[in-house]
Amino acid sequence: MTETPNRERDPSGRPLNARPRDGLGRPLARGEAGVARVPEGFVLAPAESLAQAQRLLDEGLPFHAHEVLEASWKSAPESERELWQGLAQLAVGLTHALRGNTSGAIALLRRGRERIADYATAPPHDIDVPGLVTWADAVITQLEDPGGREPPAVPVLRRPGS
Repeated sequence: MTETPNRERDPSGRPLNARPRDGLGRPLARGEAGVARVPEGFVLAPAESLAQAQRLLDEGLPFHAHEVLEASWKSAPESERELWQGLAQLAVGLTHALRGNTSGAIALLRRGRERIADYATAPPHDIDVPGLVTWADAVITQLEDPGGREPPAVPVLRRPGS
């Protein structure tokens, strides 16, 4: 394996991906200006994570929302990990849809939908699991229609009024 010279590393020596990225998370050449990234090890309380992820989704930055949700998944209690992982997959599924990767988008949206569906009856943190399941189904249907190419709607993570 060839080492990348001067690659950024965390304190344990693991490589970090510090390359700049565009608004949909695609890597740019080193030295190019990109969209601000979510810092490594960034973890928020659930309500803050959901608010930050929603803001990023609303701003058209679903890849960055995925990074926030992924951090929450990795730090969540065992009983909520599937939920947070599913939310992260929905955000990255939206990222793939906006990048034009229809098959990848559908696969991730299905996996995310399946992960969150079990939380529909008693969702924690006011997460709108039923609404997100409906959103994922609608986006999958939209992506499977060869005639329609409207950009998918932005999902709403929390129940109205939360």
